[in-house]
Amino acid sequence: MKYFEQAKNNFWKEEETFSKYATKSSGAIRVKEIKDDIRTPFFRDVDRIIHALSYTRYADKTQVYSYKENDHISKRIIHVQLVSKIARTIGRALNLNTDLIEAIALGHDIGHTPLGHTGEALLNEISKRELGEYFSHNIQSVRHYMVVENKGKGLNLTIQVLDGIMCHNGEMLSNKYAPVSKTMEEFFQQYQNAYLDLAASRKFHPMTLEGCVVRISDIIGYIGRDIEDAINLGLLQREELPKEVTKVLGDNNKDIINTIVIDIIDNSIGKNYIQLSDSVYQALVTLKKFNYQNIYNKSLTEEDRDYYFRGMNQIYSKYLEDIQKKNHQSIIYRIFLDYQDKTYLENTHPKRMVIDFIAGMTDDLFLHEIEKLDI
Repeated sequence: MKYFEQAKNNFWKEEETFSKYATKSSGAIRVKEIKDDIRTPFFRDVDRIIHALSYTRYADKTQVYSYKENDHISKRIIHVQLVSKIARTIGRALNLNTDLIEAIALGHDIGHTPLGHTGEALLNEISKRELGEYFSHNIQSVRHYMVVENKGKGLNLTIQVLDGIMCHNGEMLSNKYAPVSKTMEEFFQQYQNAYLDLAASRKFHPMTLEGCVVRISDIIGYIGRDIEDAINLGLLQREELPKEVTKVLGDNNKDIINTIVIDIIDNSIGKNYIQLSDSVYQALVTLKKFNYQNIYNKSLTEEDRDYYFRGMNQIYSKYLEDIQKKNHQSIIYRIFLDYQDKTYLENTHPKRMVIDFIAGMTDDLFLHEIEKLDI
């Protein structure tokens, strides 16, 4: 421990170069205080996220395409790493807190279900029917880190990181992203309200400028990469991309990322908000609409959706019955509930336990489980 203070100073001195709009690590908020070490609070959150068991499962979760025999198709792990890199590039150019950015980016999609947004929609239907509450992956991500992870004790991440995760929704595109100051109590109120009002939760603003950077970077991270995946699978031709888009953004992922990132930096440096130019924003709106029509809405057939809908409902019913009958031979006990802390077990409704378990499944485990039921 001879050089502890020197090492600690090395971690903290980066903040001397921060923009006046950056989030200082000294302002980090945790529900439970922890003992300091040489790392800054947000740097520690990055470590907590990547060492958690759930981070490993990113590698086998769908980004857009499930069960495709192509080793080069993106999985969720690639997406969060791309978002992290893009967001840190913007953050460094704007002199923001890149440790906070990295933590939000790497943790933002941990609540995603198997089958990506299709699985999310299916589990939302179950949640509304069974609990009268909405399910969304960003809110589940917050719940996972607060309540489910670490055997039910949570990771005790900072509120700034949890808030950035909660407010990251990359489906809501805007030409300007401005942080909205909030207290820890206001963050928790928004989190609770999200279960009752899904539309309102999609309009939450991050409390930090770093959270705003991750929110726009989420879109940048998937919009071009999903096009490359579709082309690699032979489902889309590059020539089909709208000309009004390609002349502004380019026609490949590299150019799309570079164009948008440089545009954001040019329009945001020295400001307390993140902004896109009108031309890049309009091109991005058009490209996002194109992707939905030609990629996302065609990623599964109706037969696939019906099969997975029946499968998710049947494994939900099976696991709930297993809990009610205390069937400890069931997989929900063997790899989940038998390892959870008594606080989680005593304070979580069995229906919520099943939703937590299904949300955390990889695609392969999900498929294996529904195949066992011979649907």
